[in-house]
Amino acid sequence: MNERRIALMRILDSRKKYTARELAERFGVSVRTIQRDLDYLQQTGLPLYTETGPHGGYRALPNRLLPPLHLARDEAFGLFLMLQLLENIPDIPFGSVREHLSEHYYAELPQDVRDSIDQFKDYIAFRMMPTHAESPYTSLILEAVLNKRRVNMLYRSASGDKWTKVYPVGLYFDHGYWYMPAQSRDRIILYRSDRVMKMTILEDTLSGLPTLKEWLTAEDSRTGIPSKIKFTPLGARLAESDPLFQNVSHEKSRGQEWYGHIPVEEFKYVSRLLLKYGPEAEVIYPKELRMQVKRLLQDSLNPYLKDDEADQEG
Repeated sequence: MNERRIALMRILDSRKKYTARELAERFGVSVRTIQRDLDYLQQTGLPLYTETGPHGGYRALPNRLLPPLHLARDEAFGLFLMLQLLENIPDIPFGSVREHLSEHYYAELPQDVRDSIDQFKDYIAFRMMPTHAESPYTSLILEAVLNKRRVNMLYRSASGDKWTKVYPVGLYFDHGYWYMPAQSRDRIILYRSDRVMKMTILEDTLSGLPTLKEWLTAEDSRTGIPSKIKFTPLGARLAESDPLFQNVSHEKSRGQEWYGHIPVEEFKYVSRLLLKYGPEAEVIYPKELRMQVKRLLQDSLNPYLKDDEADQEG
């Protein structure tokens, strides 16, 4: 594709209408040459819409092909490393881009660059938490988010499958799963995308919805209970990769302790989270959270105590 056709594609991508004569004058070529260029772009996949009449012209349809990338060698390497990372994320919205770039753009690269990219596969890997949960509606969710539209979805919760109508505010990927915060009545609830069984976009719109970035950075308005958790040296090291406890104090005067405020509604979640630390973490206060962790530890121990009882009887 020559430079004029690339520039022509960019101009048509501006959503404005241009007549063949306007385009010919802009590039200093004949109308016949511009029409040949337009025919070529259509054959390569650029969806052009033509309107006839005195106010007609050419323009690109919304689902158009964008101008090709012009990357330096190191930029091409970086692009394909990002694609390799994305291959480990299931059901990424508009995920067909991975296959398109891998097959079409890769085929246009010089042979020496392709050889180098092929070698990367033997020397670099992205280890991510595997998941077998399918999330087929991520693209539909993102479309609803961008247009601030309401969706009707069949959601699988602990109490069973139920139809519900919500306004999604975004999508984020964490620990192998896609999560969808959405406005439900007067509050935002967090849903797991893989638990959406069916979904359709409705005509309803709602202005004033927060963006995902705003929601993620907003302070929790719930009242938190002052909490203190003491960690062993190993526990503090493990906590460094934990979003909740990663700010454990390492000051000698304070010991390896975590201080914060935890809403009562989150005690159940936090107590289960602390189970993975075993003896490496101890809730000092509040008493209610300490008792919840204690009960969970006891429940976890009970099946093994049965083995001891069976051994004594034997």
